[in-house]
Amino acid sequence: MSADSRSRRGEGNPKGLPSPADLIVVGSGPAGLAITAAAAAQGLEVVALSPTPPTAPWVNTYGIWEDELIPLGLTHLLGRRYTDVAVYVQDQQIKLPRVYGLFDNAALQAHLLDAAANVRWVQAGATGYTATGYRVAGASIAVQTQRGDTLLGRAVVDATGHSPRLIRRVRPTRPLAFQAAYGILGTFTRPPVAAGAMSLMDYRDDHLTPAERRDEPPTFLYAMDMGKGDLGKGDLGKGDMGEGQYFVEETSLAHAPAMPLEQLEDRLRRRLAHAGVAVAEVTHVERCLFPMNHAMPDLRQPVIGFGGAASMVHPATGYQVGAALTLAPRLAAALATALAQPTATPSTVAAAGWDAVWPTDRRRRHALYHFGLDALMDFDAATLQAFFATFFAQPLPRWADYLSNRHTTGGVLRTMWGIFLAAPGAVQWGLVSHGVRTLARRGRMPTSSPAPSP
Repeated sequence: MSADSRSRRGEGNPKGLPSPADLIVVGSGPAGLAITAAAAAQGLEVVALSPTPPTAPWVNTYGIWEDELIPLGLTHLLGRRYTDVAVYVQDQQIKLPRVYGLFDNAALQAHLLDAAANVRWVQAGATGYTATGYRVAGASIAVQTQRGDTLLGRAVVDATGHSPRLIRRVRPTRPLAFQAAYGILGTFTRPPVAAGAMSLMDYRDDHLTPAERRDEPPTFLYAMDMGKGDLGKGDLGKGDMGEGQYFVEETSLAHAPAMPLEQLEDRLRRRLAHAGVAVAEVTHVERCLFPMNHAMPDLRQPVIGFGGAASMVHPATGYQVGAALTLAPRLAAALATALAQPTATPSTVAAAGWDAVWPTDRRRRHALYHFGLDALMDFDAATLQAFFATFFAQPLPRWADYLSNRHTTGGVLRTMWGIFLAAPGAVQWGLVSHGVRTLARRGRMPTSSPAPSP
């Protein structure tokens, strides 16, 4: 890497800017790099702020359905793809006719950094901001850094994750629920999943006691053969792991409070032992814990959130990287258009940005997804498995678009209604009971935060 590239990518340490940049992006994870790259592609002058170098490896696994990447032209960034995908519920195997993939983390990161080659990186965290006069044309937002200096931007995007540095959220209306997972990449005495296959959700629970199945939160196994994926590179962002490697992860879809990782590890090892499988060698341990139902950000604030900072986690799945890659070009285009207006103020630019991230229909869908997640968390293990059996029996476009957030609000409602009509009585009763409790508690269906104000 040349000295010039090191400066652009954050290994230099600029002291500040003599004049406001078009955009300051805070954060260098997948969401931060996605909006940084998209804004640079719009020709905006971007300064990116992060306490770690943007080249620092990402350690988590990022899964996605391949069809989400086709419109973006990014399928080449998958390190593994699986055509043999299944869900296990109620002692039945449900084959899913949809290709699932794992990102090659290094390839995704390099792709975004190359697109952001002209971005100026400042290696420091943000500590706060000042937006005095943010309704005045020509005004800027001042971001304070951990180094003690100040950066000026006509717009600011916070992409620092689930505990954002600069974003405030509206008052929550529900307890915070977390997805938690404990995973092992390694070799095993027997294959924990069929060669070349992946298990999206395996809710079989014969390894648990009757009391555990009755009284404790249900969990599922997420597992895949890491040595026989079609593309054969970039597993977990670590490079090719070769044949004989598998990834197994015990996952709690959502629970409030979070299910302890130690309990998930115990369940994983008991599940494997019940199937006659033991861990031979551990290559990597993955521990995941993140909120599934954060309240919406306040859409009236002058700093725009993106990714986890904007509560963009899909409440039905916990995924957000695909959404970040899809929405980043839309947000960047909205910012470029707003900044080009002669009367642009930080307030009007932020309003345009928030509307790109959370347009009205997306906010309505998000409220419905939250309602559905709350209902699932009320279900016991047997009812939850019956629900997923019904869900994946729906026509492919319905459940696929639901999981990928491609429906309109009407599409989400039609899918929910179709599931309700096809579901067994226990699931129907659970959904009706949850709806009644929700109406009694709030007096109305969950709503989104206020619309942006200019």
